[in-house]
Parts: sequence; C-alpha cells; structure tokens
Amino acid sequence: MKLVPTALPGVVIVEPAVFADERGWFMESWNQARFDAALRELGLPAPRPFVQDNHSCSKAGVLRGLHYQLPPHPQGKLVRVVRGAAFDVAVDIRRGSPHFGQWVGVELSAANRRQLWVPEGFAHGFLALEDDTHFLYKTTDVYARDCERALRWDDAGIGIDWPLARVGGVPVVAVKDAAAPLLVDAEESLPGFSPPPSPLPSPAGRERG
Repeated sequence: MKLVPTALPGVVIVEPAVFADERGWFMESWNQARFDAALRELGLPAPRPFVQDNHSCSKAGVLRGLHYQLPPHPQGKLVRVVRGAAFDVAVDIRRGSPHFGQWVGVELSAANRRQLWVPEGFAHGFLALEDDTHFLYKTTDVYARDCERALRWDDAGIGIDWPLARVGGVPVVAVKDAAAPLLVDAEESLPGFSPPPSPLPSPAGRERG
C-alpha cells in the first residue's frame, strides 16, 4: 500500500496495491503491519486498534456529517467506498492546532479504490455522488451515544467546497445534522491539540558510545 499525505497533516490517502489479470483483480484492503509502518515513515503515530466496522448505503445527494465523538470515546476512521462514489471530508477540530478549522476533501470510489485515514480529533462527513453508494469504515472506538457530536456541514467558518452541482445543488441532510452547531459555538467542548511524538531514530542512526 502507498500512503499519500494531504494538505491537512495527519490525514492521509491510502492507495492499495491492486493485482489484476484476465480473471479480475485482488488487493489487500487492510493490513495492520503495513499500515502502521507506512504511517511511521511519514512520522505519524499508529492508531489504536480498530474495534468496529460500519457500512452505510446512500442515494446520490445524501450528505452525512460532520460527525465526531468526544473523549473518552474519540474515533479515528479508515474509510472507503466499495460501490458508487463519494466526496469525503475531514476537518481538524483540535483546539490549539495550527490547522484548526481547516478541511480536506477527497473523492473515494469503487473505481479508484482509495481509502482515507481520518485520525481522532477530526470531524468527518461525506457527500454521496451516485445512487447506491456503499461506504465502509473501520473505527478505533465503539459508537457511544453520549459522546456523539456533529458540526454544521455548511458552516461558512469552515468553508467546505462540497461538489453540490454534481448532485443537483441541494443535499439531503438528516434533521439532526441540519440542526448541528457551528464550529465556533462548539469550540469550548472540543478536545485540545497534542503534537504527535517525534519518531524514534532507526537503530542504524543512533549514536554508539
């Protein structure tokens, strides 16, 4: 697998190695050792173990998000689309982060087979671009109703450039998501920013006494 950094440090695109022939194709959709090693090469910490898998199906124009969970049950998410296509978004919501309130968006589809790693401390949402879009994601913590939170998908303070023209201009949003607060109103309750630890030097690079 290949990990591609995005403009938002910590959020990375995962591009799997796909082996194809006249019969079809094969790929590893998840390999913990390879994933952790690839993150270390980028100077990023490995996530906590994944403990829950979720699967949603959406019609074109459905917008889900921006969702996150507060401690003690924050969720990191490894997300992918196995049918259809979606515009997937991550937003840095860690108070004190130099990238607080910034976002990145990536198109995930069954055709490109990309995944997106969204660490804990980021809100997440997506816009289904096709009917029957199947969205799968692994999470580092279980769903916890008391910790569940959301931000407005159209918060001008974040300014996400959703590709709404591709789905008719008006998204389909759950009542709960439509009533979510703006980032500025939720800021006091958000987790603080902790810089990732510096990676340890490789044994070959350590000084010998």
